[in-house]
Amino acid sequence: MSKTIADKTRRTLTLKRTFGSPLELVWICYTQPEYILKWWSPEGMETKIINYDFNVGSNWKYIMSIPNGLEFTAEGAFREIVNHEKVVSEANFKPKTEGVVLEVFFEKDEGKTNFTFNVIHPTEAYKLEQEKQGVLNGWDAAFDRLAELLWDLT
Repeated sequence: MSKTIADKTRRTLTLKRTFGSPLELVWICYTQPEYILKWWSPEGMETKIINYDFNVGSNWKYIMSIPNGLEFTAEGAFREIVNHEKVVSEANFKPKTEGVVLEVFFEKDEGKTNFTFNVIHPTEAYKLEQEKQGVLNGWDAAFDRLAELLWDLT
């Protein structure tokens, strides 16, 4: 394994899911704003899309509100989009997580979709800190909501 690949692996937190829905539907729900609003944040939070342009080099920005009135800003820029296969985006989730890259892979599997979600941190130490803070718990909760949405649409 090359040093670059090994370094990236040490800086990456990964979640894998298999959704019982066709890849085309998972892609739509992951990439289209009217569906993103329904699953992006964990249960109990509301997401508002401030800016969203699903093109390489374009920006996105969401505001996530929790019932006590606190708000979190999620924003980034799309680096790479391969239709029905991959989305790569720079991302900041203020005030908790900044300077990460999100890599999302979609793979067709006999009417289901294998989904791999990587959060790549600038350093291994930052990844470990984020892991201890439970960053994957929030993503896991959001992907539970995505699974529910897919179930409702299938």
